[in-house]
Formats: sequence, C-alpha cells, structure tokens
Amino acid sequence: MTRIISRIALASLLAAFTLGVVTQLPAQEQKDESSTAAAVKEKKKDTAPFHGKISAVDMTAKTITVGERIFQVTSSTKIMKAGKPATLDEATVGEEVGGLYKKAEDGKLELLSLRLGPKPEKEAKPEEPEKKKE
Repeated sequence: MTRIISRIALASLLAAFTLGVVTQLPAQEQKDESSTAAAVKEKKKDTAPFHGKISAVDMTAKTITVGERIFQVTSSTKIMKAGKPATLDEATVGEEVGGLYKKAEDGKLELLSLRLGPKPEKEAKPEEPEKKKE
C-alpha cells in the first residue's frame, strides 16, 4: 500500500513539474517576439522613404542629390534597376528614383535601398473565374 501511494505521489510530482516547465516556455517566447517587434518598430522610426529625380551624381563621394537632399551610398546600400541588382554607375541625372534612407549619427542621409528608374508596376493578379449561379 505504501509503495502504491509513493508511486502515485512521485508520478504527480513529475506531472506537476512537467506542466510547470511547459507553461513557462510560451511566456518566454512571447517576450522574445515582443522584443523583436519593438526592434522592428524602432528600426522603422529610424528610416524614411524618399522619391524624386536625381539632380546630381558624385561618383567620387558616392552620393546622389535628389531635390535639396544629398544621400550617401554605402557598401550596404541595396541598389536595384528594373528589378535587378545595379550599381551607382548606372544612375543618371534626371532619372526617377526612390528608396529608403536613415539619418546617420554624423547627420548624413545614408541610403539603405535605392531604386533606379520608375517604380515597377505590380503584377496583376489573375482573375478568378466567376461562379455560375444554378
């Protein structure tokens, strides 16, 4: 009788321990997700979109001027033209551009992404066939 009671008590303790560990895991995952969401939100605050026409390109300083603003092209800037990777050499004065930039600690506007040329049109979604009413 004592053995049965001790086995039941041991099984209950193991079940309670397992349940406690399982309920703590999702709580830890939620904290990680909220910190990730906060990091994404913080990153969005630091960045801003832009668009316009290039009024000057300086290959030596690796900058482009759009309107009154001068943007710095860095080694991490993602440059695209017609949906394909491109280089700063392909940028021309008067060309339509757009992208995303951030303000650096030194006050410069650093390009995160640069799209050369007009904004590509979104592909039209194939229309669903109309359902026949019977």
